[in-house]
Amino acid sequence: MLEIAVLCVLGVVSFVLHTVATRAEATADSTSNASFLQLQRKFFLVYFLATFADWLQGPYVYKLYSHYGYSEDQIAVLYVAGFASSVTFGTLVGALADLFGRRRLCVVYGVLYSACCLTKLTRNYQVLLAGRVLGGISTSILFSTFEAWYVHQHVEKCFFDVAWTSRTFSKATFYNGLLAILAGVVSNLAAEWLGLGPLSPFLLAVPCLALASVLARSTWQENSLKPARGPGVCRALRVIFAGGDASLLLLGAVQSLLESVMYVFVFLWTPVLEPVRPPLGIVFSCFMVCIMVGSSLYSLLLARGWRADQLLTASLALAFVALAASALASARAHARACFAAFLLFEVAVGAYYPAITYLRSEVVPEELRAGIISWFRVPMNLLTCASLLWLRQGHGAVGSSHVAFSACACFLLLASALSRYFSVLFRGKTQAARQAPGALEAL
Repeated sequence: MLEIAVLCVLGVVSFVLHTVATRAEATADSTSNASFLQLQRKFFLVYFLATFADWLQGPYVYKLYSHYGYSEDQIAVLYVAGFASSVTFGTLVGALADLFGRRRLCVVYGVLYSACCLTKLTRNYQVLLAGRVLGGISTSILFSTFEAWYVHQHVEKCFFDVAWTSRTFSKATFYNGLLAILAGVVSNLAAEWLGLGPLSPFLLAVPCLALASVLARSTWQENSLKPARGPGVCRALRVIFAGGDASLLLLGAVQSLLESVMYVFVFLWTPVLEPVRPPLGIVFSCFMVCIMVGSSLYSLLLARGWRADQLLTASLALAFVALAASALASARAHARACFAAFLLFEVAVGAYYPAITYLRSEVVPEELRAGIISWFRVPMNLLTCASLLWLRQGHGAVGSSHVAFSACACFLLLASALSRYFSVLFRGKTQAARQAPGALEAL
């Protein structure tokens, strides 16, 4: 079977690249610093439990709603509710994290996401809708507050070189790929063996979330931040648009464009490949291994002298090529060619994540970090909601896939141009911004 052969080849490539990248990094000071490695382990233990619980649920969200008898349109509304929740409450979550403590919000993540999982015990549509709202809030915490906690501990508490954060987030991306593959296997076995069908992975996620909260509460220090002057939500938005440094706004625009495309891709790939009836679990595993390949390439090139801003632009350009090829292939109904292009796109995503995370650690002001990162996710969620509604309201994912991929390619072309401009500003202004903390206080 083609997909299994591709998975095996990608697995070998990923292993080789990871080994080469690890050896290339072996001379770095960070790899021999015991305190840094200890901080990494403390962060990864909680973070990987939190992401593993999220990965467990991914393959069975749509299937559970379908199992309960809801139509495609009703399921689409449930999905939109989750993204709308992230838009509505995401910025508030960031402000609360900056004001009351990042560790405390990471503990709350486990509680809220567990409640979201438990709502799946009922077939009641309103309860499921409420669960999606809780899930949207939880996702906002996962993708903003955990990162904010780590960066603060790394830079402000332990006084490590900020460049070392790039190594941490590259490892996080690589091992998240492994966890995603493992989660797919575990969730599949749970759905088949526990006798609860597609409900099983959600119940299995609850103890992982509970353990993540307990470990965060017992092993992490709380971030001590200066009290914000004025409402944190509004202040974070003012810093983005009026902070005197366009690189912050550019980075947010790049993130919103790429990640909105990524979520649209999540909705499109299954129906596009359906004509050849591939084993979806194997295809998903191929995607995750490609993310690992991209992460290893990022680490290898970084060790060879590339800068993170250069690698961000390169990953966006690669993603553009991949989705432009997807548009051409889907227009001609060449599912196999689409599959190859999808693999290339996932490699680009694997290199993008450690690059964008490191660059955020450089340009986002510390005292408003979680709030600003949450604002970055607002346009992404809005674009995703609009795309999902467009695909579901009479257009259909399969018939309009080439149009959707073409639009996504245009977004990525714009993101690549903005990334190049950001790179110019980043090299010239980051050091000056780091030396002028008073500029933020004036706001």
